[in-house]
Amino acid sequence: MTVAKHSLHNDFPEMAAAISELKTSDAHFARLFEDYDSVEHEVHNIENGVENTSDEYLEELKKRRVQLKDQLYAILQSHSAPKESCCGCCGN
Repeated sequence: MTVAKHSLHNDFPEMAAAISELKTSDAHFARLFEDYDSVEHEVHNIENGVENTSDEYLEELKKRRVQLKDQLYAILQSHSAPKESCCGCCGN
């Protein structure tokens, strides 16, 4: 049985544009994204029997994947949040 990948684009399709933009404009986001992608790839390979490892190691990888996804999602949320508009008193 093949286990589905948990790519950010698959998990957050509504944020695809923000993901693409932040990967090129935000070095911190890009590094977290690369780390997430690497961990996700390793988890996927283990779950599909391509790589063998201990259950404890797999669980640690899954925890790391969740931590990275939470950090990435927080950045995406703040990037996608509506910007506060000016009151208009200054002409802007």
